[in-house]
Amino acid sequence: MKKRPVLYGGQAIIEGVMIRGQSRAALAVRRPDGLIIRRSIPLESWANSSLRNIALLRGVLVLLETLLVGMKSLTISANEAAADDNPEDGAQLSNVAMATLLGVSFVLGIVIFFLIPVFISRLVDHSGANNFVANLVEGGIRLALFIGYVWIIGKMNDIKRVFGYHGAEHMVVHAREAGEPLTVESVRRFPPAHPRCGTSFLMTVVLVSIVMFMFFPREPFWFLVVSRIILVPIIAGISYEFIRFAGTHQGNILVRLFNSPNLLLQDLTTRQPDDGMMEVAITAIEYAIAIDEERAAPSDDASQMSSDPYKAVFDDTEPAATSPTADLDPPTNTPGD
Repeated sequence: MKKRPVLYGGQAIIEGVMIRGQSRAALAVRRPDGLIIRRSIPLESWANSSLRNIALLRGVLVLLETLLVGMKSLTISANEAAADDNPEDGAQLSNVAMATLLGVSFVLGIVIFFLIPVFISRLVDHSGANNFVANLVEGGIRLALFIGYVWIIGKMNDIKRVFGYHGAEHMVVHAREAGEPLTVESVRRFPPAHPRCGTSFLMTVVLVSIVMFMFFPREPFWFLVVSRIILVPIIAGISYEFIRFAGTHQGNILVRLFNSPNLLLQDLTTRQPDDGMMEVAITAIEYAIAIDEERAAPSDDASQMSSDPYKAVFDDTEPAATSPTADLDPPTNTPGD
């Protein structure tokens, strides 16, 4: 039986793009001198074990791995984007610091988007509204907080550039999935929104939580609070399964209907990229593909210039004879996300 091709995906980082492959994430970042560097980050083995084949659970694993790899990618890109003559002097986050940042981010996310709506909606409870109405109001507050947060950060100049790279990341993934050449001219024809976007995942989490909590009792109050916390992994699992299904069934009318809010939200989180941003995104996805096809050795410990030929696998001294190609046959491996 023919295996499905790899479904590439990634995220925008500071002045660059990260693309997740099968065993590594490939980064491309534009330095202040205009040159593009490439780098790789090993994926977490615990997130890519046989547990990843279990529905619902894999959504939680993907979420945790995405947060961890994303934090590492942002750290590297920040160092490279601020580099002058010696970009490798930038300090890297330790594992403890990384875990602390992720933990704080996770707690703040639950407090802001799950618990604050609960406490505000208690005003509706005290007005005599039934559980259904109070839960609906709580969900509306959660949705408003999320959209408001995305809208506010999108007004920051630095974030506007990140959103441009976000659009470029989506466009190269579109081109790859359509079997089109990975060139600026070809990539430019595709939209900056994509159904498998991480923003779509977060929006789906909010919408699924509204539906799920709508039928839960609101008393006693401790149960109301605890349920909003312990059900987050289940909501994340359900949301991931929907995004995964939507990404491979884009022609389905029902999928397009339910996914339309996600694509609309991407009007806030993506910008039309310039040619330079698309060049960076192309470099990232080409490097991810080359590593997966064993045409390029990973560069986990030091950055490489994108103009350099790929270093051959199993060769620590001589670079590969061939340079990255733009039009590649789809790999026949299992999906990487």
